[in-house]
Amino acid sequence: MVMTPLGISVLALLNERPMHPYEMYQLLIERHEDRLVKVRPGSLYHTVERLVAHEFIEVTGTERAGNRPERTTYAITDVGREALTKRIADLIRTPVNEYPSFPVVLGEAHNIDRAEVVEHLRMRITNLNGSIAELDAWLAGAKGMNVPEAYLLAGDYQRAMFTTERDWLSRLVDRIESKDLEWPRT
Repeated sequence: MVMTPLGISVLALLNERPMHPYEMYQLLIERHEDRLVKVRPGSLYHTVERLVAHEFIEVTGTERAGNRPERTTYAITDVGREALTKRIADLIRTPVNEYPSFPVVLGEAHNIDRAEVVEHLRMRITNLNGSIAELDAWLAGAKGMNVPEAYLLAGDYQRAMFTTERDWLSRLVDRIESKDLEWPRT
């Protein structure tokens, strides 16, 4: 089984303690992990089912509170814990091309007029600045709550990536506007 980013997140949550999928969903959103992983209730339940099928997690109980639907609680198994640590180690040490769409559109941006490209790039820079500000606030809040730095690495990494992209795009806009970079469409 190829473990998806959502599968990694689910196993990591269950490595903390047993919980039911709705609680997992709430924690992922509360911890802003939806910035890193596409989190949808349907895909979360599907991921849980796949992890059970591969014996990475197991049912530990079912409960019902009042008229609410029944909630099944899951826990990570030893097999799941081993799979989690192996997958984390593999992805840390080996770069993977994840085929993001932005490099594709950058490579095809020459199909758009110079002024329009500059306008779109400036909008992206503005959006990146907003994302950086959100991350700064989130990281400051987490640090203010004495969250250990090891738990903030993904946010710190994302901030560094956004900052690097913003700075690179700013230089690109300057080059396009100054005509240091020849542009095929005016």
